[in-house]
Amino acid sequence: MTAEGLANLETERDRLITQERPAIIRAIAAAREHGDLSENAEYHAARERQSFVEGRLAEIEHLISSAEVIDPSKMSGKTVRFGAKVKVVDEDTEDESVFLIVGSHEADIAKKRISITSPLARAMIGKKKGDVIEVNAPSGPKSYEILSVRFR
Repeated sequence: MTAEGLANLETERDRLITQERPAIIRAIAAAREHGDLSENAEYHAARERQSFVEGRLAEIEHLISSAEVIDPSKMSGKTVRFGAKVKVVDEDTEDESVFLIVGSHEADIAKKRISITSPLARAMIGKKKGDVIEVNAPSGPKSYEILSVRFR
């Protein structure tokens, strides 16, 4: 993962610990004051939220402890790999796009950050400027030409 991805996970972990956990504890305490817990919707909702938060915290802790941080700015080369910023052109529409290849938990298509495990990234890996790649998109096969490969 990138250093930015690790920092985002640490920020989320800290928010869950310092904000979400205390809010859930308050919600459970307030719900208990209403009496019979077996039919108390607020209590069950708070416990469900607590379960979700604790599960997410465990997942984040695992990701952080097993993270291998890669700094794309210290990478170079002409072939596409993790951390590459790849500019492509759709051969059908001539639309150009720039994608950053990141770890799966960092992916955000709205920000043009694609997971290394995505079909598009897998098609790009190992290719270089001028290569044409084929991707099976939901709308059918798409062809892209790689216009540039760079690292931050």
